[in-house]
Amino acid sequence: MKPTDATATRRGPGAALAALAGAQFTVMLATSIVNVALPRIRDGVGLSDSGTTWVVNAYGLAFGALLLAGGRAADLLGRRRVLLAGLAVFGISSLAAGLATSSAALIAARAVQGLGAAAIAPAALALVMGLFPPGPGRGRALGVWGAVSGAGGAAGVLLGGVLTQAWGWEWIFYMVAIGTFAVLAAAAASVPKAKVTERGRFDVLGTTTVTLALTALVWGLTSARRSGWTDTTVLGAFAVTAVLLTAFVLVERRHPNPLLPPRLFRTGRVTAGNLLMALLGSVWIALFYFLPLYQQQVLGLSPLVTGLGQLPLAFAIMLGSTLAPRISRRTGSTATVTGALLAEAAGLLWLSRISAHGSYLVDVLGPSILIGLGLSVAFVQLTALSVEGVPGQDAGLAGGLVNTTRQVGGAIGLAVLATLAGTTTAHAAGHQTQLEALTAGYRTAFGISAAVLVAAAALALLLTRHRTARPTDAEPRATAAQPSA
Repeated sequence: MKPTDATATRRGPGAALAALAGAQFTVMLATSIVNVALPRIRDGVGLSDSGTTWVVNAYGLAFGALLLAGGRAADLLGRRRVLLAGLAVFGISSLAAGLATSSAALIAARAVQGLGAAAIAPAALALVMGLFPPGPGRGRALGVWGAVSGAGGAAGVLLGGVLTQAWGWEWIFYMVAIGTFAVLAAAAASVPKAKVTERGRFDVLGTTTVTLALTALVWGLTSARRSGWTDTTVLGAFAVTAVLLTAFVLVERRHPNPLLPPRLFRTGRVTAGNLLMALLGSVWIALFYFLPLYQQQVLGLSPLVTGLGQLPLAFAIMLGSTLAPRISRRTGSTATVTGALLAEAAGLLWLSRISAHGSYLVDVLGPSILIGLGLSVAFVQLTALSVEGVPGQDAGLAGGLVNTTRQVGGAIGLAVLATLAGTTTAHAAGHQTQLEALTAGYRTAFGISAAVLVAAAALALLLTRHRTARPTDAEPRATAAQPSA
């Protein structure tokens, strides 16, 4: 046994969980940390208004498109190995983004960041599943996972505002790089190696077709926000997506080791968990897009104050994630998911009453806390459902799938909501002030988000009301905790 493996074993799963949670926090942080800083970034590297959106889109595009490939690579090559490689790529590309002096270099660095994130997220979740067998321990671990996942989005807005105002936009990337290298060192020291549980050839053709399909889909959705749904480029991207997804299905039927094996959907409530996670993601990412815009463009808050205003939301997310396993044990997964989705919907409905002449305390604080509690409990429970009963050799792929559905759902939701909000604002501009028109658009986005979550709650009642499947004999109880010699 190598010294690092022995050290990791002695430290136990707690230290490994802390490192893995840190990896997930870093990935989520990078998703939202640029939002507040976008005006400064645009001026710093000479981006156009349309080019500025690609500082966000390049990361999300690579992240969402490559998650399934990252999850399968983790199962075939070793989850710890893929995690460490992903962290290294993520840290180096974050540093490159901070050092970028041109728009092309910055956008390329953000795309490589997304590549690293696509390796980190599924590998880290699979390692958590292996370290903690089904039971209360896994529930608590997923509570930690949910806390850092939700808090990472809120903390990104906070740190983005603080760092941009204090030291400049470059420091949002430098800070992510510093944090990533710290997590890399912690993971190398505390996460034990595990035997590779899945053997077989990598499904190159299936991976290529689904990756290109997801790329075309996310490209089309992000372009629709700017050009409209009837634009030739957007319609072409959707047509390419349909063709590639059809090709993917045909390839998967014939491959002896498909990227998405049918067994993945025959156990537990994987399909239900992923469908509901897509709906939750469609609202989640949009929330962290529209809320800072309302605070800055309508309420007139500075980037620093806007970031500080996310703290109650972050604390509510951490509290809800901590309580989620206890709530689930007492009320059952169906009641927990349904209640959490309805609580978040109530918070968004509250936000849909914002005023152009309102204030943070009256219009934002209360709904933020309610949304944070509902979002975090729903996320923890849906993550558990999405990996429930999955054979151990597919844990990385299951982690990649649930992250894919959340990310792609988020891209779809943001594209649709941004279009509807923009349309509402344009119609209101003719007879209202600019601030009132902007507020009307944000109200529309929050109101539709609430309706989506009410529909998701109804689906949760229908799709999750049956007995939890037991782990199959093929599922190792603690695969990732078995150090290799």
